[in-house]
Amino acid sequence: MNKIKVGQIGVGHPHAGGKMQAFRKSEEYEVVGVVEPDDQRRNYAESTGIYKGLPFLTEEQLLNIDGLQAVAVETVVPDLLDTAETCIAAGKHIHLDKPAGLSLPHFKRILDQAAKKHLLIQMGYMFRYNPGIVLLRDLLKKGWLGDPFEVHTVMSKKMDKTSRAKLEPQPGGTMLELGCHVIDLVIQILGRPEEVTAFSQHASAIDDALQDNMLAVFSYPKALATIKSSCNEVNGFDRRHIVVCGSEGTFHLQSFGKPAASLTLSNGRGKYRKGQQDINFTGYTRYRDDVADMARIIRREKDIDFSYEHDYFVQECVLKASKLPTT
Repeated sequence: MNKIKVGQIGVGHPHAGGKMQAFRKSEEYEVVGVVEPDDQRRNYAESTGIYKGLPFLTEEQLLNIDGLQAVAVETVVPDLLDTAETCIAAGKHIHLDKPAGLSLPHFKRILDQAAKKHLLIQMGYMFRYNPGIVLLRDLLKKGWLGDPFEVHTVMSKKMDKTSRAKLEPQPGGTMLELGCHVIDLVIQILGRPEEVTAFSQHASAIDDALQDNMLAVFSYPKALATIKSSCNEVNGFDRRHIVVCGSEGTFHLQSFGKPAASLTLSNGRGKYRKGQQDINFTGYTRYRDDVADMARIIRREKDIDFSYEHDYFVQECVLKASKLPTT
């Protein structure tokens, strides 16, 4: 089977290097080139082993490579949607990193164009293929947790002054930057909320204007979800988690990077017993399953798991939770 030709536009996104590593390690893909018009970013990328040996091209050169099927859009956030629209117009499947820009109408236009052309837009929410989340979706699909009434998520880390200075110019604070990942999970579990109530503040002693302590509450007819995101938490990576409480059981995954879960059931289900039990996952490598699933979809071996409508609702809620406009 021929490898899928893929390119990458942009190296400025925080996930750009990880995605490139995943594509290069996969037997499914041939990476044919990289685009980065910013000299400083390009020089840095070329100095790392991640991009070693790859040609740096113009956007036009990349999109005109014979047989190119897919593009990873890994620019800085303000440039994501313009680049994505160019790729879709050129008839390419895309992996679009998160969040989906800053304009909901623009994103909707891109989704509509992709739907008309039957092109994949795979969003870069990095927990979709986490084995703990895959298990959670299966538990919910089977009804083993009953009816969910509470979802609680935390997505935080500790950022120093230099890191904060890079993030500060981007609107939406830590919710847009970090919270978007777990908002995607909440929409998977509960769907589009009736109401989003957002809270934000600057809680650090560092003298900047970054909204670094944020909370959103999603309201549903018979459920509530909370999304908490901060860049002030010491060792915040290890406390990133999601808790789902249903009428028949509770699932708690912590952390995402080294996934381990606690499952408590009112009755035994399948191989899981009544009461509390710990579940550990081994062999997880971030992004590996993302690119593998993308290959299967491009080859039409399976349908997409996350619809255009789902991605629209996620972005709508990300903007609302970040206190940003949706019109």
